[in-house]
Amino acid sequence: MYDLIGDIHGCNATLVALLEQLGYVPHNDVYQHPTRKAVFLGDFIDRGPGQRAVLDLVRPMVDAGHAYSVMGNHEFDAIAYATPDPAGGYLRRHSEKNVRQHRTFIDAFAGDAEGYASAIAWFRTLPLWLELAGLRVVHACWDPRAIARIRSAQDGSPRLGNDLLVAACTQPGWAYEAVKTLLKGKELPLTEGASYPDKEGRLRHIMRVRWWDGGARTFRDAFMGPESALTHIPEDDIEGDHLIEYSHDEPPVFLGHYWLEGDPAPLASNIACLDYSVGKPGGRLTAYRWDGETALQADRFISVPRLDP
Repeated sequence: MYDLIGDIHGCNATLVALLEQLGYVPHNDVYQHPTRKAVFLGDFIDRGPGQRAVLDLVRPMVDAGHAYSVMGNHEFDAIAYATPDPAGGYLRRHSEKNVRQHRTFIDAFAGDAEGYASAIAWFRTLPLWLELAGLRVVHACWDPRAIARIRSAQDGSPRLGNDLLVAACTQPGWAYEAVKTLLKGKELPLTEGASYPDKEGRLRHIMRVRWWDGGARTFRDAFMGPESALTHIPEDDIEGDHLIEYSHDEPPVFLGHYWLEGDPAPLASNIACLDYSVGKPGGRLTAYRWDGETALQADRFISVPRLDP
């Protein structure tokens, strides 16, 4: 019995409200449920005001065995930002853009180098994917080939070893593509001249795609992201290697990452995204209450509106 919880992005008040609605209560200062476990989909950090408070809540849950979690792309980026590059500098450049993206997280640990290092070290313990009895969890895309390649390179481990981390920050290369696919999903360049505004208002010329949807024939059909951006996506026929086979008889897989809008619902009978944009005003923190079913159901989604300022 698992409660899968989408991207939190520093929204601690909203997380507390969702956990309490799901029946989790603090015992010895650790939120827990008498018969269930939470499963977090990553992206605990950046954006919201409760960066440290979120980690102070979820870390004890995971460490005490009351929850599982996978790594999100924001945790990966934070690790790379904090890790020296053997060739000089850092694995994630301290550019103006990257500093701006991490500013809220960095400021939360101002003057506390030990606490910052502890958070980064904990991020390193998070697996890139989870396979539990009857279900799968990954931040953005379940790619069996990427998972198999990482397993082969790391003696079966789904966690980010030192060699994999360096290789995943170096392009081109198989490790860069594999980790990027798992944590950020499949992407395709739009047709020439086409673009759409992302959640921060920046124009994007590359779109995230419905990587499992073999029926998508146009860019608009294949677009994976907020509904408000859909009118900007061209209806031209799609080309490119963006599909990963995920048949209807595979175990349910749960994703975060995609900043969806509207009423939560399955993307397919065995695929659900739980990121409903809590990182921005008007968004919601969303969970799925899974009790072993192979066909996911719309009435098992539970969400609360963003409560954090």
